[in-house]
Amino acid sequence: MALLRFDNVTKAYPGNPPALSEVSFSVDEGEMLFVTGHSGAGKSTLLRLVHLSERPSRGTVLVNERNLAKVRGGKVPLHRRQVGVVFQDHRLLTDRSVFDNVALPLLIAGTPGAEVGKRVRAVLDKVGLGERERSLPLQLSTGEQQRVGIARAIVAQPQLLVADEPTGNLDPQLAGEIMQLFASLPALGTTVIVASHDLGLVKRMRRRVLVLDHGRLMDDISPEDLAA
Repeated sequence: MALLRFDNVTKAYPGNPPALSEVSFSVDEGEMLFVTGHSGAGKSTLLRLVHLSERPSRGTVLVNERNLAKVRGGKVPLHRRQVGVVFQDHRLLTDRSVFDNVALPLLIAGTPGAEVGKRVRAVLDKVGLGERERSLPLQLSTGEQQRVGIARAIVAQPQLLVADEPTGNLDPQLAGEIMQLFASLPALGTTVIVASHDLGLVKRMRRRVLVLDHGRLMDDISPEDLAA
């Protein structure tokens, strides 16, 4: 079943060529795929449309068969709770502990206190930071900070996770470890979309790849074709 579908989606900004032009594809529930292309190809715009940080100029974006154009007002935060987001620059609150950063989505959602502690510690264990919950972000390495960002994005058990160049600031070994962490999420019920320009890393992951070029979807490569 398709969790996400783009139907002839165009996103244009005044005075500039379209960031996306007539893009169509679908993503099945429990799938992991990559979106790749040159800088400015439209990768980040595509993810922002999924998160409802942007809206299409034309075409339709559907999540669970729900047209996101009809998600307005108070329904936008409800949609965003189902979409975890991982940024390249972490965007952590530097004056709060690792635990408090990860707990934030649960607190916003009104999760009971005892459940918050249980879920935060479980997800910190998953990303290998169970011993650092009281540390401040600036006391962590870059790779550890990115893991905190991932933990925060998945602690609310979103249906969909979008990650925008999540390994752009990491060395190859750490980048590979972060990607393997993403690859473990579909087994937990989370569909994962990763935007990356690191073609070598993308190829090694052997997952489906969407290729964008100047806002157009040029190729949709299956894992089998990628391996070949």
